[in-house]
Amino acid sequence: MLSTRGLTIKINNKIILNDINLDFKPGKRTAIIGPNGCGKSTLLKAISGLSRNYKGDIFLDSQNIKNWSRKKIAKKMAILPQGATTPNDLTVKELVSYGRFPYRSLFKSSDNQNDKDIIENAMAKTKVDKFASRLVSTLSGGERQRTWIAMALAQQPQILLLDEPTTYLDIAHQLEVMQIVTELNKKENMTIIMVLHDINHARMYADDIVIIKDKQVFAQGSPQNTLNPDNLANVFGVKADIYQNCQNPQDKIIFPVALTK
Repeated sequence: MLSTRGLTIKINNKIILNDINLDFKPGKRTAIIGPNGCGKSTLLKAISGLSRNYKGDIFLDSQNIKNWSRKKIAKKMAILPQGATTPNDLTVKELVSYGRFPYRSLFKSSDNQNDKDIIENAMAKTKVDKFASRLVSTLSGGERQRTWIAMALAQQPQILLLDEPTTYLDIAHQLEVMQIVTELNKKENMTIIMVLHDINHARMYADDIVIIKDKQVFAQGSPQNTLNPDNLANVFGVKADIYQNCQNPQDKIIFPVALTK
């Protein structure tokens, strides 16, 4: 289990997050939501180990990760940051192969058969194997995002962290990315922690919701218990109607209809 205790983050002497205590359920999909600038991405960077600029503790399998090496963390967790950029001269396969970095050393070949199999498997799961030799710079936004996810899978992580993975994608590619993430969770039992901008994506594709507001955890629980009109009004300042999803009677669709002020 991944958890935080008393996690507090300051940037330029300004408190961004204060006393965050969270338990992320193993094998489940957690969506982190909240207003712009509330610290969602900052939280993701801290729990991924990309940032050590925090007070408090982050535990993985009951061990404090603060003094873990980057490679040790990368064998457990992979992160896809928002707006990741790629060198123009890299092919899809070359980028995906970077996911094997945590397992390589001066004494281990970078092209051994085990690595090759893992890279091929990661590309197949994300459906980028058919254009493995293409330059990443020639791909569409959705194809590029799937390639980044493939690179993360090549790390063989227990936990996949995604920072707004559908940003700048059209509707079809948004659904494609979210379906791939769901398949990884269901078929691989991979724990997914994702920052999402779209409330309906959070409701449809998450088992657990974390709402951040005013530097703290405002609410945590199932989509049914957290994504209600009162919380949406308090956190986002919008009045919302919630309707039954005709395609899935057990689900709801949220329609923001007006500002509360």
